[in-house]
Amino acid sequence: MPPYLLLSLFLSRVLVNAADLSPVEDYDVLQYIDPLIGSANGGNVFPGASLPYGMAKAVADTDSESNQGGFAYEGGSVTGFSSMHDSGTGGNPSLGNFPLFPYAKCAGDDVNGCVYPKNQRKTKYKPDSVQAHPGYFAIELASGVRVDMTTAHHTSLFRFQFSHNTSTSPLILLDLTDLSNSRQDNATIAVNNTTGRMTGHARFAPSFGSGTYVLHFCADFKSPAAQRDSGIFVNSRASAGVHDLKISRSINGYPLPGGGFVRFKSAPDNTVLARVGVSFISTEQACAHAESEIPHFDFNATRQTAVEQWSEKMRPIRVSRTNIDASVLSNFYSGIYRTMINPQNYTGENPLWQSSEPYFDSFYCLWDSFRSQIPFLTIFDPSSVMEMVRSLIDTQRHLGWLPDCRMSLCKGHTQGGSNADNVLADVYLKGLRDGIDWDAGYAAVQKDAEEEPYDWSSEGRGGLRSWKDLHYIPVEDFDYEGFGTMTRSISRTLEYSYNDFAIAQMARGLNKTGDAKRYETRSRYWQNVFKKDQASLWQGKDTGFTGFFQPKYLNGTWGDQDPLACSNIDQSGHACSLQNTAGETFESSIWEYQFFVPHDMQTL
Repeated sequence: MPPYLLLSLFLSRVLVNAADLSPVEDYDVLQYIDPLIGSANGGNVFPGASLPYGMAKAVADTDSESNQGGFAYEGGSVTGFSSMHDSGTGGNPSLGNFPLFPYAKCAGDDVNGCVYPKNQRKTKYKPDSVQAHPGYFAIELASGVRVDMTTAHHTSLFRFQFSHNTSTSPLILLDLTDLSNSRQDNATIAVNNTTGRMTGHARFAPSFGSGTYVLHFCADFKSPAAQRDSGIFVNSRASAGVHDLKISRSINGYPLPGGGFVRFKSAPDNTVLARVGVSFISTEQACAHAESEIPHFDFNATRQTAVEQWSEKMRPIRVSRTNIDASVLSNFYSGIYRTMINPQNYTGENPLWQSSEPYFDSFYCLWDSFRSQIPFLTIFDPSSVMEMVRSLIDTQRHLGWLPDCRMSLCKGHTQGGSNADNVLADVYLKGLRDGIDWDAGYAAVQKDAEEEPYDWSSEGRGGLRSWKDLHYIPVEDFDYEGFGTMTRSISRTLEYSYNDFAIAQMARGLNKTGDAKRYETRSRYWQNVFKKDQASLWQGKDTGFTGFFQPKYLNGTWGDQDPLACSNIDQSGHACSLQNTAGETFESSIWEYQFFVPHDMQTL
């Protein structure tokens, strides 16, 4: 039974049941959203301030192991406060560009009495001080500095609050770094000696892909206290006599610390507001974003606008609270909230090509989000999903291929299949049409199925000659037409089968009957790597189950992979991801992949 029909039957049942209930009360659902869920122990989520699909994402960055989203609520120390993040990612920590860091005063009242490199300046925080709500994040450092933050679409607003005493002379630095220390050559910063405005840019590497990107910033400061001085720092030394810096990466593999600072005199109210606009286009555009989105440094008004946008996005869903524990409501609404953190709407922020189409980024990664997030959003927020699909098609139009993963204007790695195909098919079958060129969409998914790219580790599919001729992806395939890691033959066979099924559904809807039959036939190729007599042993004992997927060579003979390899009980320590020494399934065991035939479960 096609999955979209199953979904329709499920929704029909829900609606029938809902019709038997009295109307559900309306209430403020934001009270149940907890952005901190998943911010520890490898959850890697972004728990800070953001608008729905917003580009600016403000949070405290920590040095914890699972800081891919910036802040990890698991001890650690704060290294800075930055405005760009992703959420829920693997790979290296993502973004975290141009962090700010506050000092109440510098030792000896000398700018060189403050510590500038982030590995030395990092500071513990008070765990009980952490607050996170839609559009808002707050924390207090062990130094006594309290920092809260909110955002507009391209701009963050940080509020630094220092205790008052006569020796306080707050200093805010801006560091030309990111979470992964990926800065490349020739970052720049210019500090206006009169206003304290900081502008500049730097080139960075993406966290899970190829290439580089350039990000620009524009930081302004406002305080009841008068500005005392400003300048730049390089490594551990600073000067109020220099206001422009161009800095290389250095030669030791770790970016040389550098950036700017602004220092204030003591005042009865030692609050400093820092407004940071960001842009992938130019510093001028970063400043324009900041000036138009948060013109008056009004923290409460900016936060209220964020609350209103989140309230509007959450408006379609209310569940009964009768006899429901608050923790269940919190998990429910927090999960829905999380679906609108990534991907991010970068429309107007794409320097790679000129287009009137929307541009979304941080599809991190489609091989995951096609399974639940985007299908949910097709029902919950279809207008945004239609813009995402237009963006995906436009990306293919200009770069040649639909992405399987994309971040920071760069191509991400592929898991094995071409899973944007699944996204487009799902959206098409649900009848979403507004502004989408479905002829171009079908051409894009068909190209994935028919043409092998030169670099299939970052787009499209590899091994298509074997797929078409042998009807499976062989272990140790001979592929001279395109290049990628020669592993995952089982999981790639299963993914290609489902990808082709998805394309077949689009073809039928577009009255391309011949195409539909061809891709439906190919969608059954998964059967060619199913070995009916394959057993599974655990600690030398037969589990009693027979029939598992197994790798198969070019000549049709069977290879061998333990069905429990790469499972959560596998203690062998061998590679299971994109390493060239990994096996024939991606980050899961054959036991788990055994169920990835969602389009043909009856045959399985």
